[in-house]
Amino acid sequence: MQEARHNSNAVPPVASWKDAWRERNYRWYAAGMLSGGFGLQMLNTTVLWDVWQRSQDALSLGLIGLARALPVMLLAFPAGHIVDLFDRRKILVFTQSGFALVAALLAITAYYGAPLWISFVAIALSGCVRAFNMSTRQSLLPMLVPIDRFQNAVTWNSAIFQCAAIGGPVLAGALITFTSSTWIVFIVAVFLCAGFAVAAIQLRPRESVKATGGFTFGAMFAGATHIRKEKVILGAILLDLLAVLFGGATALLPIFATDILHTDAVGLGILKAATAVGALLIAGFLAVRPTLRPAGPLLLWSVVGFGVCMILFGISHSFWFSVALLMVSGAVDNISVVIRNVLVQTRTPDHLRGRVTAVNGIFIECSNELGGFESGLVAAWIGPVWSVITGGIGTLAVTGTIAWCLPALRKLDRLIDEVKPMDDAPNLNPSVEVSMNQTSASS
Repeated sequence: MQEARHNSNAVPPVASWKDAWRERNYRWYAAGMLSGGFGLQMLNTTVLWDVWQRSQDALSLGLIGLARALPVMLLAFPAGHIVDLFDRRKILVFTQSGFALVAALLAITAYYGAPLWISFVAIALSGCVRAFNMSTRQSLLPMLVPIDRFQNAVTWNSAIFQCAAIGGPVLAGALITFTSSTWIVFIVAVFLCAGFAVAAIQLRPRESVKATGGFTFGAMFAGATHIRKEKVILGAILLDLLAVLFGGATALLPIFATDILHTDAVGLGILKAATAVGALLIAGFLAVRPTLRPAGPLLLWSVVGFGVCMILFGISHSFWFSVALLMVSGAVDNISVVIRNVLVQTRTPDHLRGRVTAVNGIFIECSNELGGFESGLVAAWIGPVWSVITGGIGTLAVTGTIAWCLPALRKLDRLIDEVKPMDDAPNLNPSVEVSMNQTSASS
């Protein structure tokens, strides 16, 4: 009893930048994420370059985003429910293996000079894999680290992603330039994506609460019901959806690189990596200084900064000024990414995580991929410069509207500390035994 009293009065340990790395599971997860992230970034950059070189059509660049996004939108709800019903670790192994197979198909297509529509079929297949991979990856992370190390893990995840987003495009651009081919890059992506599958096999996540009652149509939408009730989560993901939908310029980078900034494939790789450089720098800062307060205003102002950067990028004709603007946009965007991911995961019960992250995945895909389609469509109509400028203006308008309509988000101070206790709240501490009799009813 004396020992119990002593432990209950103990001062909690001070948060450290390396908290997540003390967990064996996270070290394997991070290694796999770095490998798979490099593979996907190289694949995505090479697809953009290949389609632009073969088509010279802005709308075709936009169709890449549409081909990726539509499968995710169609499959996200059933995928999220499947993730809640079955072993998330095994699903992660299968999905990363699926990415490797897609990269292999693209390599064959590029090597033999197959028609462009076959490349779009492969891109659509990658979208099908993404529908399952995104929900699995995000909902598995809370099973690998305890709650007091979760925000640190999210921050490091963001940093790892940005490292891949920097190195992947630059390496892809260099390989394309020096080999004068794209199929070699796709082959490299095969092995890197498979590396995440190998790392996933090594994971030993804690036993989690599974959804019960089997696969039903109504249960598929339990995640959407939860988000509708959690106004702060709803506001955060709506903000990301609409801001990036209007303000993203990634799909148009090949046009800006060749026609406006007058550079080559290496320059495209630098432009595509610039946002990740800024995001990586801010992720390092957040890992050392983990407190994000006040969270709501920080989220809103970071999106405002993103919109301003997009407007200036559209105006710029200087390569290095454009690179600097993309770096700043990546830095402010990463603040919103960390805040949103922590909110979504910590305010969601364990048995709903797959379905909630599936809904979040739809929003992310709509903003990134459909945003690329929107940018390509508008660029084909009024030109790439005005497409980016008007998109940035739209981002500012959306941010102001959401801030006015959702005061709960505007007034949000803390992230994890303000989570309200729920009867079926997620058990994020691996040392606590999970009851498997918990129902899958929506909170």
